[in-house]
Amino acid sequence: MGLFRARGVVYKPVENVDLGPDSDEFYLQANVKGFDFQFHLPSYTSLSIAKFFMFPVKRHSFAYSLITETIRVRVQYAPRMAGFLVKIFAWFLESRVFGTFLLYILKRNNLIHKLVTNAELKESPVYVPMHPFEELNEQEVKHIDSGLSPSEQVQQAINCLPLPSEKIVNGLKPSFRRWTIMDYYKAYSSGEITPCMVAEQLVTAIRESSSPPMDMAFFINYDAEDILRQAKESTRRYGRGEPISALDGVPIAIKDEIDCSPYPTTGGTKWLHKFRSCKGDACCVMRLKSCGAVIIGKTNMHELGAGTSGINPHYGATRNPYNPGMISGGSSSGSAAVVAAGLCPVALGVDGGGSVRMPAALCGVVGFKPTFGRVPHSGVLPLNWTVGMVGVLAGTIEDAFIVYAAINGPLPSHETSAIPLPKVYFPLLQSTNSVSNVILARYGEWFSDCGDDIRTCCSQALHQLSEKFGWKTVDVTIPDIESMRLAHYLTIGSECTAALSSYLEKLDNAESGWDLRVALCVYGSFSGEEYIKAQKLRSRQMQFHRNIFTKADVIVTPTVGVTAYPIFDDALKTGELDYINGAALVRYQIAGNFLGLPAVSVPVGYDKNGLPIGLQFIGRPWSEPTLIHIAYAMQLTLAILL
Repeated sequence: MGLFRARGVVYKPVENVDLGPDSDEFYLQANVKGFDFQFHLPSYTSLSIAKFFMFPVKRHSFAYSLITETIRVRVQYAPRMAGFLVKIFAWFLESRVFGTFLLYILKRNNLIHKLVTNAELKESPVYVPMHPFEELNEQEVKHIDSGLSPSEQVQQAINCLPLPSEKIVNGLKPSFRRWTIMDYYKAYSSGEITPCMVAEQLVTAIRESSSPPMDMAFFINYDAEDILRQAKESTRRYGRGEPISALDGVPIAIKDEIDCSPYPTTGGTKWLHKFRSCKGDACCVMRLKSCGAVIIGKTNMHELGAGTSGINPHYGATRNPYNPGMISGGSSSGSAAVVAAGLCPVALGVDGGGSVRMPAALCGVVGFKPTFGRVPHSGVLPLNWTVGMVGVLAGTIEDAFIVYAAINGPLPSHETSAIPLPKVYFPLLQSTNSVSNVILARYGEWFSDCGDDIRTCCSQALHQLSEKFGWKTVDVTIPDIESMRLAHYLTIGSECTAALSSYLEKLDNAESGWDLRVALCVYGSFSGEEYIKAQKLRSRQMQFHRNIFTKADVIVTPTVGVTAYPIFDDALKTGELDYINGAALVRYQIAGNFLGLPAVSVPVGYDKNGLPIGLQFIGRPWSEPTLIHIAYAMQLTLAILL
């Protein structure tokens, strides 16, 4: 296999691409490969060193040539690596002798050279997906005045909610029901329970879930004394009849990518907090605390957000509450799992490549990612500043809406914007039944590129939603989806290494997990020219999606291509690289991040093993009210069918 320059794709101009259902644009499935290479060692290399290369990979061969006096080693890597194999792979990539060559092979085999590096396209690059605000004339919404405090915005959101109804199934209350924000608020207000009572039981539950035999690894850090202190203050406020808001006393967890005192911000690593100290609360956390929320700790995450499984070799593999032998998804793994387990009704995550919506789908909860720029990013680790966004994980769309109301709003003064601040509208959920003529766009080949159970479940949910509300589904074509995935990967990787460059120079590699070491090698291989090509592809996709949104209100997809898969023992100490499952998990995520679009994942059913399935809606920029209406309508439809 010789080295040669892969021929790049010549992309048609955007105006010449047909986005209709009969388009001749080809749907390219994710081209996920390991690599196949062979090399020769000089004859003076000892056999013991040569045999060192004979590690247990997919296939290998070893031969000594008397004629050429060389040792030939050929290795074929499988798409999944963990344990000893991922250590060897990381060692190869970090070596000066093999690293550059192997990275070239990886990028070429996975079509990065063809679809990005050497591609030809005329679009100008777009480096930040900040969309100018425009009035969308959405149905059944309420304009929210600027200048309201977070607690006032929470009250405005509560005023938009429908009257509560108790769900009865076959004459019986469900055996397990997650408490909502309003459940806590009403119980506190009536004196039935107090925040102190909840906090005491919660601390016990966190300890039990963090210890054998459960070892769920929901949290990286929690402080029982701080939880109880917050709860006591909230209890006193309720005792005086002066709760700050409906969030007063409500337990909320924070992903360990977001600054939140009194905790360090580790980003899932063992080293980042040593270089970067947490000097206060992120803006989103500050707003929650101003509403009286009880912050219960920092949730586990995939190390530096550089993976999709939620397996962290330092703090444990976050286990799925639906089946502890399965992954919870990443990178906001702990935030999704802690909500699914019922320990708190809401948690914050950060979504840079589906990192909120993906684990939400796998854990059977709601995952909501607003438009890029809607929620201030100050106090969040700058790992992916043009694709990342604070998001909300919640048991219901109403709870996601309430927390979104608390954290959204104008950027702090030090985060300046060249465009006018967007107006804020809230959906009138008591009037969702009146929302009419919604058009949902579906790209059939893409929608169907998932497991059979997911395809069937999501198709049925979409049909039931359309039937109940009289909404219309139209077929469209979204070109170059695999190119967009690779361009996003190149972007998020480049931004991560750029943000951490001063720390990585001082870092001992041994402090990082082996899967992260591989990721950082790949990230560091991207060039400035490749980054610019990726931003040209961003511009291209933004134009495609803008055109689709002239014909539809939202794009609908499954949230992920596979349901939760097993946690294998060989990954617990090293992490794992599972490129096939990883590509399936991010398959439907990228537009929300790369293009700055709002998106929401709603649980719609289960596979044959009882593992959750999510359906995703992707909206126009600034269309959060419509997305929340649609998600609530989906939730209503399923509740009626149960």
